[in-house]
Amino acid sequence: MNLLAFDTGTERMSVAVGRTLEGLQRQWCHEAQGGAQASTTLIPTILDLLQQAGLRLDALDAICFGAGPGSFTGLRTACAVAQGLAFGADIPVLPVDTLLAVAEEARWQRVQGGAADADLSVLAMLDARMDEVYSAAYQWSLASQSWQGVSALQVSAPEKVQAPDSQLLAGNVFEAYGPRLTMPGDRCQALPTAAALLRLAPSLWAQGLAVPAEQAMPLYIRDKVANTTAEREAMKAQAAQAKAAETP
Repeated sequence: MNLLAFDTGTERMSVAVGRTLEGLQRQWCHEAQGGAQASTTLIPTILDLLQQAGLRLDALDAICFGAGPGSFTGLRTACAVAQGLAFGADIPVLPVDTLLAVAEEARWQRVQGGAADADLSVLAMLDARMDEVYSAAYQWSLASQSWQGVSALQVSAPEKVQAPDSQLLAGNVFEAYGPRLTMPGDRCQALPTAAALLRLAPSLWAQGLAVPAEQAMPLYIRDKVANTTAEREAMKAQAAQAKAAETP
């Protein structure tokens, strides 16, 4: 398949183009700082990678994007760019669960690190800010070479993450919330890369999950996207009180 994939839902912007040449899949990838910069650098990066791959937009089978959960602004940027490019080229869009991409990236890191590919259970987590964590559990089947969702997407305080038995904890939450995540399992720093989206795409395509451009939507799992000023001040005060209580 010829695919364009990108994710801007975290602190990193990840873009990749996959092209089938003489029966082999080749990839052109780019990683850079995300956040507010993604809105200005995403499209130039896409055009550059397409040029490197020798592909026109209308030669793509689909455009894959990290649909969420993730940064509100980042998800809107990714969805808007996917819709605009797909509509202009008259090709479908493949929205991809961002936490599933985290699980896939963690699995791939293990395999690339020398671990044998095997059945694997992963609890994927992303920093949701506001002292919360996005999470969901997935199971990789070696026999079918596919992922199965084990738990629904949720957003909660780190202490309240529902953790099915998982061999691997994956995501970007360990530095910020590590001591508050008490569930057992190996830990793997992982983000939803565009290369992971490319690996997931064929299975999602086969499941019929591609949609017309106008039907592509970001996945938000909470309505509130930021704390109010009063809430931020209250959180600061609570943190200061906790620090003072710990001081002899």
